[in-house]
Amino acid sequence: MSQFGPEYIRAIAPYQAGKPISEVAREFGLDEAKIVKLASNENPFGVPESAKQAMAAAAAELGRYPDANGFELKAALAKRYDVPADWITLGNGSNDILEIAAHAFVKAGESVVYSQYSFAIYALAAQGVGARGIAAPARNYGHDLDAMLAAIEADTRLLFIANPNNPTGTFIPAAEIEAFLDKVPAHVAVVLDEAYNEYLEAKDQFESTAWVRKYPNLIVSRTFSKAYGLAGLRVGFAIAQPAVTDLMNRIRQPFNVNSLAQAAAIAALNDKAFLEKGAENNRAGYRQVVAAFQELGLEYVPSYGNFVLLKVGSDDGAGARVNLALLKQGVIVRPVGAYGLPQWLRISIGLPEENAAFVEALKKALG
Repeated sequence: MSQFGPEYIRAIAPYQAGKPISEVAREFGLDEAKIVKLASNENPFGVPESAKQAMAAAAAELGRYPDANGFELKAALAKRYDVPADWITLGNGSNDILEIAAHAFVKAGESVVYSQYSFAIYALAAQGVGARGIAAPARNYGHDLDAMLAAIEADTRLLFIANPNNPTGTFIPAAEIEAFLDKVPAHVAVVLDEAYNEYLEAKDQFESTAWVRKYPNLIVSRTFSKAYGLAGLRVGFAIAQPAVTDLMNRIRQPFNVNSLAQAAAIAALNDKAFLEKGAENNRAGYRQVVAAFQELGLEYVPSYGNFVLLKVGSDDGAGARVNLALLKQGVIVRPVGAYGLPQWLRISIGLPEENAAFVEALKKALG
């Protein structure tokens, strides 16, 4: 079949998602109920009750197509972020938003800039449109904004920044990003991917959506998959000026966010108690696992998200080896060898008992 499809599509290595619990249970003969999954940065509390009730009410209309324009969800988002509704693009998760941006702004042969050790989808989105991906070298496992500016070429049309960054958890303060945006050429669209924004402590939070009014080339991307607990429903959104949003909506699939997802997202958006409970659990869980890493003398990258990047050995087989040892004990974490970090694992923050189970399994895995 090699004669079918363009070469740049055939060159794509498909994205490898975290192992599901059922697969690990089958593979290692384990009881699903006893498996701990800390691999995909999901909310350990699951779907908020408010969203469950909203979905139950919306289920009566599942014989109808969803609102293609997402009027009520856009209205709720517009109110929350103080922007006009026509500045919003809805996505089937923020992953969809990232790919829509690539299709809207980049032609085959042009270039896309992102950071070393940043979200794998950035490179895949570039490859998917036949663009040339330019990975600017990282600094301390995070974005080096000066290096990213230097990496921009005449044919660069899109640039991705993850803040906090996945999979390393690093964070860029507001002043540094705003200074960077002042220097980016006007012909380069900038996607500020803030999938983990809600996990930031109050002292680090800033409302980047306000910058959209100042920078016509800025696209702020957010998701309901993490702090809001709706990973299985796939709801993301972008905020940008109308000229940008218009282009993105021209290629967006018309029913890309289903009826249940829209209803759940509206409910979750207004569930402040659920958000705070998740943030509090994340802060305590982070302290819990970091204390264990320090006790074991393990290197880790200080994180601003709901996960931690942990170094588990000095040889390039360390990540895979320790990951397998954890899987055999029923603990699922995320290997990051595909990111060029074969000695490291990414661990999501779970409930206290899940974190404790991981720590005990880690001690055994390390021997």
